[in-house]
Amino acid sequence: MKLAVALQERADLNIKIDDLKGRLNRNILVQEGEKPAEDPKNLKKELDSCVERLEYLIAAINKTNCETIVDGKSITELLARKDALQVKASAYRDSVYVGSSNTDRARSTEIKIVPVIDVKAWQKEADETAKEIRLIDNKIQETNWTTELIE
Repeated sequence: MKLAVALQERADLNIKIDDLKGRLNRNILVQEGEKPAEDPKNLKKELDSCVERLEYLIAAINKTNCETIVDGKSITELLARKDALQVKASAYRDSVYVGSSNTDRARSTEIKIVPVIDVKAWQKEADETAKEIRLIDNKIQETNWTTELIE
């Protein structure tokens, strides 16, 4: 199985588990003398099976991500870099937004508010960071479709 397929299955299982939890909770209590729409025992059994499969996939995906090397780094390292860059890009975009805000004055005697950063330079750095994120993500996606899951 390719890593990308395992990642898709993991995502699907997370959705199914959420659905099963909701269905289970909706069928735990019924009016006296009534029967639930679905048997909670069967739902629990299905939930347990999904959670067991999810555990297996998470372990195999993590092992594969740690052991698969791309451009001298593991997929885990690439994912960490991507996550860190996303935090950085978000902070830069927020700063650019604040620095770009106009503060209108009704009179020339009111206090003038001016940015203390070079908004254009910060925007350029945010754009460069976003580009690096895209390149890393492309490399990860490509690798996911060419790498066999290590089980």
